[in-house]
Amino acid sequence: MSEIDLHLHTTVSDGRLTPKELVDLLARRGVKVAAITDHDITDGLEPAWEAARAYPQLTIIPGIELSTDIPGNEIHVLGYYIDYKDSGLQAELIKFRNSRLDRAQQMVDRLVALGMAVEWDRVQQIAGEGAIGRPHIAWALLEKGHISTI
Repeated sequence: MSEIDLHLHTTVSDGRLTPKELVDLLARRGVKVAAITDHDITDGLEPAWEAARAYPQLTIIPGIELSTDIPGNEIHVLGYYIDYKDSGLQAELIKFRNSRLDRAQQMVDRLVALGMAVEWDRVQQIAGEGAIGRPHIAWALLEKGHISTI
């Protein structure tokens, strides 16, 4: 791992580590600067900063990852040093999360129609409090034996 990582996710979106676990790992690996860029949500920032107090050598940058569609594709936009407390930003992020939720439900419905049954409730359980995304659906597919690896 390098001393800088500007694209990290926590369990608040589709990461595998809580904000505290991620900060602890970053500190153990010698990272000096890291951006928490969860998908469409900023709820991991405060817990990450709280955990980072134990590591004065580590700077956590407030970030976000937004996804949008373009003709024939999708792009991801990373934002850094965002004003995550801005009410207008938070209102837009709610819209992004609702869109992400609708898209994930459509993916599950399509998989079921293709004969790869996964339960929406299980996808939600895997995601926990985080924003549901493709990795959560992939884990549900893996559990059901429809795929052999993520």
